[in-house]
Amino acid sequence: MFAGIIDEVGKILSIQRRGEAVRFKISAEKIIDGMELGASISVNGACLTVVNFGEKFFEVDAVEETIRRSNLGELNVSSFVNLERARKFSDRIDGHIVQGHIDTIGKINRIVPVGISRMFFVSFPNDFRQYLVPKGSIAIDGISLTVVDVQQNIFSVSVIPFTFERTNLKYKKVGESINLEFDIISKYVVNYLSLNNKQENKSIFDEFYNQK
Repeated sequence: MFAGIIDEVGKILSIQRRGEAVRFKISAEKIIDGMELGASISVNGACLTVVNFGEKFFEVDAVEETIRRSNLGELNVSSFVNLERARKFSDRIDGHIVQGHIDTIGKINRIVPVGISRMFFVSFPNDFRQYLVPKGSIAIDGISLTVVDVQQNIFSVSVIPFTFERTNLKYKKVGESINLEFDIISKYVVNYLSLNNKQENKSIFDEFYNQK
């Protein structure tokens, strides 16, 4: 489990294709302290397992499904990535519950300065519209942010200077991809309501259509 509070920004040192997986070697400093093999690390919001580490670096493998669903396949050597160590259940959750399971990729449409902050406008597939509400939570490249507004397949988030300077958002440009993970609570609610509707429809169908 993660909280969407980025520990540090790392840099891709090398990328190696290994069969159906891709191994990333990533620079890091803060999260290396106390690191163990098998530890879970959020890399741009994707939960990956540490397979090797040393002084100021660690390595993780990403399988084809993760590459396909995320922007990890678009990374190059020297790309900057958001890093977060897995949280304990006893830790304070300053962001929101983030699983590290990327739902889809979004695109940055516009970046507009608003006062001291920056408003990011992000387009996303229509299939995920039901999971977004104004003032709800969303993880963008692993960063816990609050949705300002949603219009059709575009939502906006306001990024304060503290977050902007301490994440990879300061390197992002219009047109670039970002990983999106929608709030797990909203997904459970939508799924619950969907199942209830299906059960109600089925009971009515059975009651009237299947009568002999």
